[in-house]
Amino acid sequence: MANGIKDKVAIIGMGCTRFGELWDKSEEDLVVDAYKEAIEDAGIETKDIDAAWFGSAFDEINVGKGGTPLAKMLKLPNIPVTRVENYCTSGTEAIRGAAYAVASGACDIALALGAEKLKDTGYGGLPDFNTQLGVENMFYLPNLTAPGMFAMVANAYFEKYGLTSEEGKKVLSRISWKSHKNGALNPRAHIRREMSMEQLFNAPIIAWPLGLFDCCGVSDGGAAAIVVSAEKAKEFRADPIYIKALQLSLTPGRGYGHQSWNGVHLESTRIAGEAAYKEAGITKPREEIDLMEVHDCFSISELVTTESLQISPLGKGRDDVESGFYDFDGKIPCQPDGGLKCFGHPIAASGIRMVYEIYKQLQGKAEPEVRQLKKDMRLGLTHNHGGICGGLVASVGIFGSEK
Repeated sequence: MANGIKDKVAIIGMGCTRFGELWDKSEEDLVVDAYKEAIEDAGIETKDIDAAWFGSAFDEINVGKGGTPLAKMLKLPNIPVTRVENYCTSGTEAIRGAAYAVASGACDIALALGAEKLKDTGYGGLPDFNTQLGVENMFYLPNLTAPGMFAMVANAYFEKYGLTSEEGKKVLSRISWKSHKNGALNPRAHIRREMSMEQLFNAPIIAWPLGLFDCCGVSDGGAAAIVVSAEKAKEFRADPIYIKALQLSLTPGRGYGHQSWNGVHLESTRIAGEAAYKEAGITKPREEIDLMEVHDCFSISELVTTESLQISPLGKGRDDVESGFYDFDGKIPCQPDGGLKCFGHPIAASGIRMVYEIYKQLQGKAEPEVRQLKKDMRLGLTHNHGGICGGLVASVGIFGSEK
């Protein structure tokens, strides 16, 4: 019987660039900068790496496809390099590949790296996902856009749980207010500006009820991780972070094929979360998880994700948001680095960036010191989702400071 990878693999080094509109940086600069920080953090050299996994969702950074661009940029010495792409879970998919290889004994030290140079593609605004995803004949999803999809989720949520438009928008604004407050403290974040609830509530509408500041930015950036077997981790450093679970769920598209989906909660996130909790041995996630990084591409995404992950009860996430449960000094800080909303979202880098924040916070090394959470922590959770609402791919990772 499969028993997962709990405590079989540890992270010994990580790197993350600043995210943003990095016009002065090439894709190679981002890859190399993230990589150099990771190997210096791990105390290893390029010759020590046995295999690598490269997350890349957009072709601008991966000319020629495959893993060859990463091998060239990092001058990797004829080792296996695999390119992975799985929508917005691509970065987590890279860590998953590297971790499974180490857990199996196929290699001793593996690299996972994700990077994206989205600003150079012109990607942004209201891109037509039918074209972006190569599904031009999806006649039942005409003019599909990301803000449009999640706007429908928001309206469905308001209707299902009896929130007026004003009440619902206030909850979403409170979520974005928290992200801006956290992101303002983070020197690597794309958007570093606190905003008032009034500014957030009254922002120009992108797709009702989502305003401009309910949407994450389009960013450039890169992030990297070095993984080894848990048994060898302390040969490299005194404070490795152990992988407790890495789970992935892809639904067969039932949500947009017929009416079995209620339009609110995310089935793939629920299933991936339940599998991750089982793998990690977690029975009461609201009590056992200490901090979270979830896929807040839009403010409503954070709200429904916390409920789909069984942290907040269904329909009660509003109470936790308004009470400060997810604030920086709350019971379970969510997006302490600003999240996708303010740190930014270079697609394939985001999953690894989330792990970078968990890694640093659990070690007590968040920079600057004002960003370090003031509480004892053992377990952190990361979550990504990507694709089309009703048929999303979702990933959940759980990481711990103790073996």
